[in-house]
Amino acid sequence: MNPEASQLLKSFSFETLMKTIPAGLFLVDTTQNIVYWSEEAARITGYPSSEVVGQHCSFLSGIPCDKGCGLFESSYPKPITGTSCSVQHRNGRRVQISKNIDLLYDNQGQVIGGIEAFVDITRLTELQSNLRAEVEERTQQLKQEQENLRAVLDSMTDLAYICTEDFEISFMNRAMQEYYGPIDGRRCYEVLQTGSGVCDNCPMPQTKQGKIVRQERQLFLTGRSYEIIHSPLIQADGQMRKLGMCRDITERLHTEAELRQANADLDAFVSTVSHDLRSPLTPLIGFAEFLLEQYAEKLDSTAISCLHEIESSGRRMQTLLEDLLTLARVGQIAAPEKPVSLKRVFDEVRQELAVQILRKRAQISASDELPEVRVPESLLVDLLRNLFGNALNYAAATDPRIELEARSLPNRVEIRVIDHGPGVPLSERESIFEPFKRGSAAKLAAGTGIGLATVRKIARLYQGQVRIEETPGGGATFVVDFFHEAQG
Repeated sequence: MNPEASQLLKSFSFETLMKTIPAGLFLVDTTQNIVYWSEEAARITGYPSSEVVGQHCSFLSGIPCDKGCGLFESSYPKPITGTSCSVQHRNGRRVQISKNIDLLYDNQGQVIGGIEAFVDITRLTELQSNLRAEVEERTQQLKQEQENLRAVLDSMTDLAYICTEDFEISFMNRAMQEYYGPIDGRRCYEVLQTGSGVCDNCPMPQTKQGKIVRQERQLFLTGRSYEIIHSPLIQADGQMRKLGMCRDITERLHTEAELRQANADLDAFVSTVSHDLRSPLTPLIGFAEFLLEQYAEKLDSTAISCLHEIESSGRRMQTLLEDLLTLARVGQIAAPEKPVSLKRVFDEVRQELAVQILRKRAQISASDELPEVRVPESLLVDLLRNLFGNALNYAAATDPRIELEARSLPNRVEIRVIDHGPGVPLSERESIFEPFKRGSAAKLAAGTGIGLATVRKIARLYQGQVRIEETPGGGATFVVDFFHEAQG
């Protein structure tokens, strides 16, 4: 050691060294009487050095030190580290400490005393105790919740099971056990399907991310179809499980299939009847026109009036049949692979209605930017034709302005046809979408009561909806929403 280091150590007193140690520290002789007591020890216990030095260390009433210190017992290897006990503070309260103890030797290797260093862990112990109590309380709550959940699941007629992340079934309710018997540590894929491997569309990765997954499948042994809802479930042990709820939808699927077939049969019937009725109308209207053109001078006014009524009634019937055919064929067209330009459809409909627009002196306009919609173009044409035709019939005479607005929103495309006419009474805003139902203003214009029913049918078939809002300042705004499920 160089001279500078030696001089430094000589000048650094024992007391100075003790003050640098961030722990309580005291020394005892072989009789366990305290011979040194540090300032930190005084701060932790409340006893100053003047009251402590010379006393036996047992005055601290240490627990469990009262059952045996172990400092001078050969059965305890030295040093002893990381042990804990409590001592009595000068004000009477107990102080939890963590301590290290060891023996002190002289130059000949003889034991001359002992040393103890300790820190106050009272607050830490309280926090640990409180945390432990909270964990135990929460664990009991979770256990109770799990028991309640299992009791509820057992009372249900739906099949239900709980499985671990490695697919082992830990619970099946009574309804499911009636089909599959006891659990016996089976895997969920062994129960739900005949194969031995994990299902191809296994929802476990998604439920582990906290997601709820819905599936439809037939279950092994039952031979019936189920909607299965897979949900993440945290157990009392903190581990994630998957809860599977299986609701029998066999009858619902059968009913839906029958309803689809009935709708298809009804549409086919309407189409057939409309076609068959339309065939004799053409010559009927033609003969009425022929008689009016060729024999008008030979007929009296009553006969001419009857021929005009025959022609007019025939044309009304022809229009009704055309509308019925349009309504019947809606739904027979698959959604297009690419979105359809609403701007192109608007231009086509405006050109188609040009004569009626001119006759009504209407002013039809559209927003500069129109979005695209994943709905068949022919049905979009039908939809706009009916909405614009409705506005031309009932609103243009009051105010010639008719506007088309459309925008793409986060979850849907919204189409708005706005007129400034007399509007639609609140009490009629649902009924006028029913076939053959016309509003109180129907006497002002011709119509079949099919157009708006066609609009609603198109909207519904492509996951949409239609409603009527009041136009600011007066009038009706027809709003059609196509949600993004339909947009693909």
